[in-house]
Amino acid sequence: MIPSHLIGALSALALLAPASASAYAAPAPALAPAPALVPAPAAPAAAPRPKDFFADLPKGGDLHNHLSGAVTTEFLIQLAAEDGLCITTDTTTAVPPPCGSGTRPAADAVTDAAFRRQVIQAWSMQDFPADGNGHDHFFATFEKFGEVPWRHPGRILAEVANTAARQNQFYLETMITPASGQARALADRVGYDADLDRMHDELLADGGLDAVVRQARTDADTTDTEFRAAAHCDTPRPDAACSLPYRWISQVARLGTPERVFTQMALGMRLASQDPRFVAVNLVQPEDGEVALRDYRLHMRMLNYLKTQYPKAHITLHAGELVTGLVKPEDLTFHIREAAQTGRAERIGHGVSVLHEDRWESLMRYMADRRIAVEVPFHSNEQILRVSGDAHPFATYRRHGVPVVLATDDPGVSRIEITDEYRRAAQMYGLGYPELRDLARASLEHSFLPGRSIWNRDLRGGYRPAGPCAGERQGAEHPGARCAGFLAGSPKAQVEWRQEAAFHRFEAAHPRTTRPGSH
Repeated sequence: MIPSHLIGALSALALLAPASASAYAAPAPALAPAPALVPAPAAPAAAPRPKDFFADLPKGGDLHNHLSGAVTTEFLIQLAAEDGLCITTDTTTAVPPPCGSGTRPAADAVTDAAFRRQVIQAWSMQDFPADGNGHDHFFATFEKFGEVPWRHPGRILAEVANTAARQNQFYLETMITPASGQARALADRVGYDADLDRMHDELLADGGLDAVVRQARTDADTTDTEFRAAAHCDTPRPDAACSLPYRWISQVARLGTPERVFTQMALGMRLASQDPRFVAVNLVQPEDGEVALRDYRLHMRMLNYLKTQYPKAHITLHAGELVTGLVKPEDLTFHIREAAQTGRAERIGHGVSVLHEDRWESLMRYMADRRIAVEVPFHSNEQILRVSGDAHPFATYRRHGVPVVLATDDPGVSRIEITDEYRRAAQMYGLGYPELRDLARASLEHSFLPGRSIWNRDLRGGYRPAGPCAGERQGAEHPGARCAGFLAGSPKAQVEWRQEAAFHRFEAAHPRTTRPGSH
């Protein structure tokens, strides 16, 4: 029996709502695992779909996801058409109306199959030739469709979250650029000061940075409202997205001027200190860009300083998204170490060039000892860098005890889903169900959700239950009072518990599959 004073707290465990102001006050009706966690198949009951190991597999959370690049190209085309946007005929770039000479209405891409195919190919990696310059094409897509996503972030979030929920994921950290115009204006007004402490004071002077923070929070409120409407969250039949908790990671454009980069960093970290919807900052844009290379160490010093001002803000960094020939040899030797040690990154995005780092084995020991996880999106690594299979350091990280999580990066651009990443891990590296299950667990363990985990902290020995729930069947419908009280106080543990319940259902449906990669 669960004491009556715990019933109200436990009701929040069954259906974790997204991180909006209204969601925090909305408990779900029961502790039992919600059927919506594993959405019902679209086929009628008389003809159930065949069991698909990788589709059915619970797959944790996506921790490396850019919102504008995560939504499908088809949905971007739909939004562009609804907004009356135009598409240039020479570069296939979305532009505001009116549609004059050299443009076509985006609506044509809905009705004209040939034009639609042309737009999809320009805005994604669809049909991109294996011998083409995937790096340049991948990053160019964002400029081409960039006029579309900023107009409807909530609708896009609903689409992305619904996809994640259908893929049997339980959490999403997605990257956006908050209040970018206001941050840029503040940076340009203040200018750059090499004394970072003094520059930070100048940003705070007269409430300048706090005004930008308020704008970012207002924008987040608007996005939450649009999301809830698009996902039908306040109706009798909410979409699966409504049960998927999400958090924002603030993007920092690393190709900007020093004052703009520092201001965006300060904004993201101040947001993460004041608003629980925002959890971290990350540097985006090509790591091999001229400014990114020139200012790399400066950017790490900026983050190091700001961490002293905002110790509760998290840092996750794109680092090591490089290969031989893309940059000078010396630029391959220090980026990941600088990100981990100077930039104080708690997670590393990509980390592909790690074997070119000076003293790379000591770097891996450092990352393993400090539990600095690597976010691995196989498909974008192959599309951008042409790195896959034995050339990818995925297996090396694992051998050295570095935590690894699978992620999608920009699944809309890559034309993939998280299921494809797990399938590739199994088929390319021969992973069986226990290893795939631990990858899914790692993605929640290394999330920036607050609260303690249900697992021990020594991941070298595998995932062993720890704390008040150690003696329980993980994911049980009716945990004991002590465990239930612990779960009620930890958002991270709540999501992990939901996933363990899903693993029990999965194992019942797939009792004989142990080595999916061999099939």
